[in-house]
This record gives sequence, structure tokens and C-alpha cells, in this order.
Amino acid sequence: MTRALSTPPTVSAEVISGSEQPVLSVAQGLELRPWEPADAPVFLGAYQDEEIRRWHTRRPQSEAQVRVWFDGYRQDWQSATGAHWAIARRDGEVLGRISTRSWNLDDGVAGVGYWVLPEARGAGVATCAVIALSAWALCEIGFYRLHLDHSTRNRASCRVATKSGYLLEGTMRSAAVHDDGRHDMHLHARIRKT
Repeated sequence: MTRALSTPPTVSAEVISGSEQPVLSVAQGLELRPWEPADAPVFLGAYQDEEIRRWHTRRPQSEAQVRVWFDGYRQDWQSATGAHWAIARRDGEVLGRISTRSWNLDDGVAGVGYWVLPEARGAGVATCAVIALSAWALCEIGFYRLHLDHSTRNRASCRVATKSGYLLEGTMRSAAVHDDGRHDMHLHARIRKT
């Protein structure tokens, strides 16, 4: 059954449908590119890092499982429900991951998530990636609001959010389960300038 709306969708699925997921240019000579099967070892290895494990409880167990995730990422793009990229140097070296998920095209709202490998931390890689992804989602695709959340204990992620123009909107109490129990989560958002 088709839902009748009193207003048109904020983002038209036609903007995405039938198109290839783009490679996005990022400051510092970086790019956001779709994940490739050859990236499976580095993706799996990232989840052996203590910091990534601390904040991300959904973890792949094998390269085969990573490739299944990559297939799901391609399906998200094709169904206009999300987009996932490797944060990489132009020579192909992967430095991290960024995604936009939970697309609500009617309201023009989407979530953002990211992590970076240890060697990329403290150099502005995550901030540059979030800024590039946000510009694409807000200006090119037409989303109106992007949001991200992180544990209130994750100060590095909070810095990335604020440096990327995401205002802190509040604290969601006991909103996520981590390995050490429930965490309060900060909610940040960035709104398209009209």
C-alpha cells in the first residue's frame, strides 16, 4: 500500500536510483570511495583495534562476513536507504570508514557514522571525511538534516562532530549498549542552510 503524503518527499529517490555510488573528494588528498572486495582484510583488521571495538559492538568475524557486509552496502545504495564508503588516500590506502544510513527521504533525514584507523587519528581525517559527506548529502542529494550520535565517553568523536558543524542537541540517556554496559549518547545534528 502506498502512503499518501500531504507534502512531496524532501529527497527524491530518483536522485539515487540507477546511478553509481560516487567517489567524493575530501581535503588532505583523500577520497570517499565505495568499498571493494580487496578491502576486506583491512576492514576486518580495523575491528581488532581497541578503540574501534570500544565504540562499535557490531563487528565482523571473518573476511567472508565482511564481503557479505559489502554486498549489503551496495544494496543500501541501490535501494536508496544508505551509502557506505572507505575513507582512503588517492593511492587506495584505506584510513577509515564513513556511512550515512537510515535514510528517510520523505523528511530528508539521515544518520552519519564513522571510524578511522589508529594511524589516521589526530590528523583531521575523520573531520574532513564528515565535512565532505555532509556537503554531498545536504547540497547535492538534498537531505535537510543529518544527525550522528556517540557515547558521552567518546570525546574524540564529539570533537569530530563539533568541528564538522554538527551542533550538540542533547544527551540520550542509556541509549546504547557497549561491551561495558549501557552508555548515555550525545546527539549532534547539522541542518541544511536554506
